[in-house]
Amino acid sequence: MCADCDPDFSPPGLKADLEEGVTLTPRFGPDGLITAVTSDAQSGDLLMVAHMNAEALKLTIETGEAHYWSRSRKALWHKGDTSGQIQSVVEMRIDCDQDAVWLKVRVGGDGGSCHTGRRTCFYRAIPTGGPVGRATLVLRDAERLRPAFG
Repeated sequence: MCADCDPDFSPPGLKADLEEGVTLTPRFGPDGLITAVTSDAQSGDLLMVAHMNAEALKLTIETGEAHYWSRSRKALWHKGDTSGQIQSVVEMRIDCDQDAVWLKVRVGGDGGSCHTGRRTCFYRAIPTGGPVGRATLVLRDAERLRPAFG
């Protein structure tokens, strides 16, 4: 699905309009998805990166709660529907060429966002400055808030 195939979104126009205009004209990729970066509205911590199709983007805008497209399940996903970790959108932004969105959210439930039971999906650091083959991930803020989801 693409923006110009979806009657709810205007098709992307001229580059100047895309970058400087005030009309939402999301540019979905060939797979029909747009990247969604999600952070905690209060702390600024990066919580997760996911994807949205046109339906997920529309639902997020209309409901004020984050919806995504699960590439692994190939299904629409209302974040927190089963875990209670509803992501209430405080602010939503789109990047300069309208092919990525940034959600600043308040997380319900236990405040976690990762299916592993952690607050954030980014709980491991990758050391730099050494050979790739010997890189060992380092846990950062990796405490579990709850058991992992399947």
